Amino acid sequence: MKVRIGRPADAATLTRLLCLIAVLAAVGLLPWLSGRDPALAVLRARSAEQDPTEEALDSIRQDLGLDAGPLSLLGSWASDLLRGDLGTSWVSGTEVLPSVVSGLQVSLALMGASLGVALLLACALVTPVLVRGRTSGGAWAAMLAAVPEFLLATIALLVFGVWLRWLPTSGWAGPENLVLPAVALGVPGGGLLGRLVADSLPAVLDERWVELWRGAGVSRARIAGAALRRVLPPLVPQFGMVAVGLTGGAVAVETVFAVPGIGRTALGAAKSQDLPLLQGSVLALLALGLVTGALAAFARRRLLGPALRDASLSLPPARPVRAHPTIPLSLFTVLAVTIGWGLSRDPYAVDTTARLAEPSWAHPLGTDGLGRDVLARLGHGAASTVGTATAVCLLSLLIALALGFLPRIAEGAADIANALPPVIVGILVAAAVGPGTGGAALAVALISWPALSAHAAALVQEVRASAFLTAQRAIGASPFWILTRHVLPSVAGPVARHALLRLPGIALALASLGFLGLGAQPPAPEWGLLLEESRAYVERAPWAALAPAVALALLAGLAVSGAALTQGRGLRRSAPASAPAPAPAKKEAPVEV
Repeated sequence: MKVRIGRPADAATLTRLLCLIAVLAAVGLLPWLSGRDPALAVLRARSAEQDPTEEALDSIRQDLGLDAGPLSLLGSWASDLLRGDLGTSWVSGTEVLPSVVSGLQVSLALMGASLGVALLLACALVTPVLVRGRTSGGAWAAMLAAVPEFLLATIALLVFGVWLRWLPTSGWAGPENLVLPAVALGVPGGGLLGRLVADSLPAVLDERWVELWRGAGVSRARIAGAALRRVLPPLVPQFGMVAVGLTGGAVAVETVFAVPGIGRTALGAAKSQDLPLLQGSVLALLALGLVTGALAAFARRRLLGPALRDASLSLPPARPVRAHPTIPLSLFTVLAVTIGWGLSRDPYAVDTTARLAEPSWAHPLGTDGLGRDVLARLGHGAASTVGTATAVCLLSLLIALALGFLPRIAEGAADIANALPPVIVGILVAAAVGPGTGGAALAVALISWPALSAHAAALVQEVRASAFLTAQRAIGASPFWILTRHVLPSVAGPVARHALLRLPGIALALASLGFLGLGAQPPAPEWGLLLEESRAYVERAPWAALAPAVALALLAGLAVSGAALTQGRGLRRSAPASAPAPAPAKKEAPVEV
C-alpha cells in the first residue's frame, strides 16, 4: 500500500504560511486598527515631556514614512526581511535584530530552566501511579496547574527575595536570577503535564503485556519505562506547546522579576506602537513555535516507530479513573456556599476606614485596598470569570474535535496560534473591537484550541491506525459507523477531560488580559482583577490575593474530579457492551514498546 504524504504536507505548509502572513499583517496594521495616531504614540515613547504639536507629529510621520500608509510600510518591512534586516526601532533608533536576539536568548534560558522544573514536578506526580499502578493524584495536579503564575512569582519574590534574602528579586545577571522565575513558570506547567500523563498510565498498566513482563521477571524500572513510552506519543505535542508557552507566555512573570525576555520586549513594543520591534519579536516567537512543533512531531514519530505507518497500533482500553463522589461534592459545596454568601453582599461598597481589614465576621475574607468586601467581590465575580472561561473552553473543545480530523491543515494553524502569547493577541483584538470581556474571550479562544486540537489529532491518527479498526474495515463496516462508534468515543473523552483541566488556565488568561486593561475593566469584580489589585499589598494583606487564587484551585479540582467521576460511571455502564470489542488479547502481548 502506498502512503501519500505530499498533499497533506503541502496543506500544512500552506496553512502555516497563510497564518504567518495574516498575523504579521495584523501586527503591522495595529495603529490603524486601534484608531490611535502612531506618530503620537512614538512621540510619547521618545519624549513624554514634549508637547504633541502638529509640527512635531508631522516630523515623525515623515521620518517613519507613515504618510505612505500601512500597506507601503508592510511591503517595505517584508522586502527588508528577505535581506535579513528587521528594521530600526521607531523609539530608540537602534537595530531591531540585536534586541530580538538578546530577548530570545534570555527567554530560551528561562524556558529551559522552567521546563526542567516542570518535568521534575511531573515526575513527582507520575511516580505514585507507576508504583501503585492505579491511583492518580489528578485533582492535586490540576490545582497546581491552576496556580496563577504572576501570584506565585510575587509570593516567591517576597518570601525568598525580600524576607529571606536568599535570591535576587529582579534583573538578569547570572544563574541565580533564573531560580524564582523558573519556579513560578514551571509549577503550573508541571501540574498540567503530570496530570495528562498520570491520567493515561493506569489503562496501560492494566494491559496484558505488563502482566506477562512481570511474570517473566522483568524489572519494575523497565516496565515503567516501557509504559511511559507507550503513553507518551499522543502527549508529546503537549510537551512542545508547554515549552513554547513558557517562552512567549511568560510576560507577567518577566514583568514581576524585570527579566528582559522576548515576551516583555513584545509587550513594551506593542504599548509604544514600535512596529518594527513588535514585528521582529512576534516573528521570533512564531519561529520558535514552528521549530518546537516540528521537533515534537519528529519525537512522536520516533516513539511510534513503524506501527503508525503499518496500521498495527493496539490502543490501551478505556479505563475509568477512580474518584470518590465526596471529593467533587465537597469542592462544589465549598465553592457554592462561598459564592452564594458573596452574592448577598455589595461588591462595590467602599469603606476607606476598613482598608485591608483582616478577616472577621463582618468581612469573612477581609477587605481590599479600598475597603471593599473581598467575599462580595469573589462571589459576584464568579459569573463573569467562570462563565466566560467555560464558554471559551467549550468552544475550544468543539474546534479541537472538528480539526482533529484534519490534522495536517490544523497543524499549521496550531503552530502559529500556540506561539502567540495571549497578551499580543489580546492587544490585536482590543484594537479591533475595543477592550472588554467579549474581546478578551475572543482573544483567548483564538489561541486556546491548539493544545486540544493536537491531542485530538494524535488520538484520531492512532485510532485510525489501530489493528482493531483495520479489522472493522475488512468486515465491511461503513465509515460513518466507524466514526460514530469507535473513533469519536475514543477521542472525545480524553480531549474533554483535557479541556476541563485547561479551564482554570483559560480563566487565568482572561485574568491576565484584564490586568493589562484589555479585558474586564475596573471596578468589575473579576477574579483576575482581584488578583492584580491585591498584588501591590500581598505582603500586608495576603487574604485578598489568596481568596481568588484558592477559588481557582478549587475550580480546577472540581473540574478534574467531576470529570473522573462521570467518566468512571459512564465506562462502568457501557462495559458489558464494549468489552468484547478489543477481543484479540493475545495480540497485545508482543506490542512494541
